[in-house]
Amino acid sequence: MTMQHQGAFAPFSSAMPSSLDAFIASHTFDRPTVVLDTSRVRAQYHRLKAGLGRAHIHYAVKANPEPKVIAALVAEGSGFDAASRGEIELCLAQGAHPSLISFGNTVKRASDIAYAHSVGVRLFAADSAAELQKIADHAPHAQVYIRLLVDVSEADWPLSRKFGCDGPMALELLTFARVLGLEPVGLSFHVGSQTRRAEMWAAPLEAISKTWHAAQAQGHNLSLLNIGGGFPAFYGEAIEAPTAYAANVMAQIDTLFETPPRVMAEPGRGLVAESGVIVAEVLLVSQKSAQDTARWVYLDIGRFSGLAETEGEAIRYQLETAKDGGALGPCILAGPSCDSADVMYEKRPVMLPLNLVAGDRVLIRNTGAYTTTYSSVGFNGFPPLAVCVI
Repeated sequence: MTMQHQGAFAPFSSAMPSSLDAFIASHTFDRPTVVLDTSRVRAQYHRLKAGLGRAHIHYAVKANPEPKVIAALVAEGSGFDAASRGEIELCLAQGAHPSLISFGNTVKRASDIAYAHSVGVRLFAADSAAELQKIADHAPHAQVYIRLLVDVSEADWPLSRKFGCDGPMALELLTFARVLGLEPVGLSFHVGSQTRRAEMWAAPLEAISKTWHAAQAQGHNLSLLNIGGGFPAFYGEAIEAPTAYAANVMAQIDTLFETPPRVMAEPGRGLVAESGVIVAEVLLVSQKSAQDTARWVYLDIGRFSGLAETEGEAIRYQLETAKDGGALGPCILAGPSCDSADVMYEKRPVMLPLNLVAGDRVLIRNTGAYTTTYSSVGFNGFPPLAVCVI
């Protein structure tokens, strides 16, 4: 990435953190770039921690694996939820203690389990007997928690099928873990990505608590409740303030669980999304016919270079330009690749300035999560999303 100072480009919005404003306003970028402010990450960590109280945060590394983000969270005392050997290696390289790393993927390569155990990771997730067997074979005497299905999610992106098992199977797995010489310490679940209101946790938590109490009744001395992620970021629809949101979730837990368990939370999006802004450029504004009611606006970034979460128009990123404030019109937003699927918003067109032209800069707000991590390497010859950390 090449950056140059640019002397006269005013910030588009006073709502953006001033450090990001100042940096973006004074630089040009030769390719799509996400600018990350680690001070925002640290501030959001403390907001969530204030609400979570006794719960311990294990940042979901997959949301943004930028080393400087990891290093900032290590300095704050965060733990980490790792999905792979690569993420474990990344956290260790930034100074994380292995006791603060959980191997949270329920589908792990046997050699990666052995590696994690060899470097001191002792906490592993599972949702099947076969996975428990792998853990017992390659990480003997490890602590394990069983991930449960969540069938009642109200999240924007429910995560109810690929991971987890039902309550009766979870009870069987806890027993099997003990037979294998493992230490079953608790249960985990995920309410679904972008769960916008804390009251949406009520039904999942009630369902999980029933399995928890059944396990206790069977003699399993559970101590850990991993509540996963789901903490939301702002994408245009109202969300609760992070401290109040987290405190509400913890209050629900304390009501449902007679003996308050040790709680682990795994925020990803809700921790890092609002720390980043993507600086993009308009490549083309066009129409397909004189009868078109919406223009096509093509950016130099698309679904295959960082904006994968526009799939199904699920995440509605907030766009800003230097021409905001004037007349607006509906636009279909598309990326630069020669792939017909590289369209971000068409069912619900976005409103952009009528005088928008090629070369205009577009800021894409709250893009610190699931952008660089989803950016493909060289699709159509376009470079992956560049990262600049301030």
